[in-house]
Amino acid sequence: MTMANDIEIETPHVVGTMTMAAAINRALADAIAEDPDVVVFGEDVGALGGVFRITDGLAERFGEDRCFDTPLAESGIMGTAVGMAMNGMRPVVEMQFDAFALPAFEQVVSHVAKMGNRTRGALRMPIVIRIPFGGGIGGVEHHCDSSEAYYAHTPGLTVVSPSTPQDAYSLLRAAIASPDPVVFLEPKKLYWSKGEVDTSVTADLGTARVAREGTDVTVLAYSAMVPVALEAAEIAASEGRSVQVIDVRSLSPFDDATVTAAVRSTGRAVVVAEAPGYVSVASEIQARVFERCFEYLEAPVRRVTGFDTPFAPPKLEHWYLPDADRVLDAIDSLHWDDEVTE
Repeated sequence: MTMANDIEIETPHVVGTMTMAAAINRALADAIAEDPDVVVFGEDVGALGGVFRITDGLAERFGEDRCFDTPLAESGIMGTAVGMAMNGMRPVVEMQFDAFALPAFEQVVSHVAKMGNRTRGALRMPIVIRIPFGGGIGGVEHHCDSSEAYYAHTPGLTVVSPSTPQDAYSLLRAAIASPDPVVFLEPKKLYWSKGEVDTSVTADLGTARVAREGTDVTVLAYSAMVPVALEAAEIAASEGRSVQVIDVRSLSPFDDATVTAAVRSTGRAVVVAEAPGYVSVASEIQARVFERCFEYLEAPVRRVTGFDTPFAPPKLEHWYLPDADRVLDAIDSLHWDDEVTE
């Protein structure tokens, strides 16, 4: 089969049920096996196999020159990746937790995102930055942040986040094959979720997918909020409403065509995201829907997001994270003609 940018993939066809963590591990292993320029590195990714065991077994299987540990210095990790990419390699780096990536943010914005444009394409940055992000694991701030808006706001970066093991595999293979930098946001809450994975299935960077068909309202979600949206849709169905769920999955570039067609087909929309709502990806999605679908809308576009506070302590995170009830409340707040009484 062929992945993005016409890079040939010769992975044996495999179909099986696995966790998202295992799907990411498989994608990394397949990429390392097929391309001698792919290297994986970061804090504790070698012998330990990563904090979440995502890279488990890679160093043992491929050797420490292909999967290796680094010092605890994120800016150094990113700077090393930039140098490798400038010399023809395809580094895949892991930032151990979402907020741990912030010391490397200057490197990402100033060099990773801009080098291709600065050199008129003479120096590309085929770097994948893997970032475990989001809450739902009983962690604390700096370990459960949702920092996607920082990266999606930066021109030159592709930003994607899977919600299923299949997309975790397919999107990561596409990201590693890309000649330009990709920020690959991995929802920690879903690492142990299970699903069928077919290694012959490809996914194009920059595309959304229809996770559930529906006719009454469109719920737009990504990453760990997609299962929440699907749960709400299932409950809504038992109450007589047909809810369409779109997995945005690509935050930049954004798939306006799929989202616009979906919202126009129902006339109502709810955007669900875990991150705080102010100046967020959810805000941008809401604005784009208003701009492109205004004459089709039967009601204002609602948002369901995290609160505009630092991430809650473990015992309180269930109050912070959007859940199916909050999504259903947003759906119920939309104008429904059949419920209007004089």
